[in-house]
Amino acid sequence: MKHGADLYSFVMRGWMCQTAVERTTAAKTRRQSVGVERIAKAMPRSAFDREFLNSADKMAVVYATIAAFENSARKFIQDRLIEAVGADWWDKAVPADARKQAETRKEDEKQHRYHGNRGTSMIFYCQIGDLPSILQNNWPHFQDHLPSIEWARQIFKAIERSRNVIMHAGELTMNDIERVAMNVRDWLEQVGG
Repeated sequence: MKHGADLYSFVMRGWMCQTAVERTTAAKTRRQSVGVERIAKAMPRSAFDREFLNSADKMAVVYATIAAFENSARKFIQDRLIEAVGADWWDKAVPADARKQAETRKEDEKQHRYHGNRGTSMIFYCQIGDLPSILQNNWPHFQDHLPSIEWARQIFKAIERSRNVIMHAGELTMNDIERVAMNVRDWLEQVGG
């Protein structure tokens, strides 16, 4: 009888765990399912000059590409470091100054609990300019994936320059946009999507 009770307990714990994971996944999916149309309706877009909106709409396409690039690069770096260094990669592999700045950003977010946060991993609190220093600090773990640290640094530097223009409400030229696209494509072809 004891064996049957142990089996029942094991199955019930598994079922409860699965239910918890499904609920968490469903809640995350609901948050992510907020569509562009709903977001646009929530914004007071009609209050602005059409020229400003047109410029911002064009740059939104570039911003979305840059944001996806940044987050995929962060995930690439994190995944390689977890694989090479282990679960404590953040403390062991990230340079102290980048780690300190990221931890300060996270602490600031804790003071503003009403507002959404940057992500679940500390690497999402690093600025794009910090990523090359993390790569350089851990070059042996990345040299099989990247041609050189200087190549990676130039990719990040070129994209960051355009990113900063957009983030401060500027508009890129078509040459700038094509440069962003080329750098993103080069990175993706080198490390994968």
